[in-house]
Amino acid sequence: MVKILSNKYFLLLLRIVLGLIFIFAAIEKIAVPKSFSVSIANYKLLPVELINIPAIILPWIELTSGLLLLLGIAVKENSAILTFLLIVFTIAVIISLFRGLNIDCGCFGTIYGEQIGLLKVCENILLIIIGFILATWGSNLLALVSDTHPQKL
Repeated sequence: MVKILSNKYFLLLLRIVLGLIFIFAAIEKIAVPKSFSVSIANYKLLPVELINIPAIILPWIELTSGLLLLLGIAVKENSAILTFLLIVFTIAVIISLFRGLNIDCGCFGTIYGEQIGLLKVCENILLIIIGFILATWGSNLLALVSDTHPQKL
């Protein structure tokens, strides 16, 4: 199992998949922040006054980290950022499920409406595992910047 986790082609595939998912997830949220803020409000976890802050900031973090992953820049760091976001999103989904809310997850804006549920939790756990693998092993294949040889200042 460890051998596949250190396979540079497997790691590249994981890096591309995770990067593309977050780029795709961010695009409509950035284009239509109002609908994303409604999705955040539906979780009923934040005071109304604070909802616009994550609605504006989170998609840009997703887009930036996703693009940097695709380019192979700071792979471990960007994977850790996205993994942290996935953990927060998953906790929000689980809390909402326990509260009996029947809401759209807001993951991909309004393009791809998906209800929260056990499937969404499982999807997020899979992405958390991918993020953890990349944050641990990195991926330098086809990277614009190599993490293995830091430059001296």
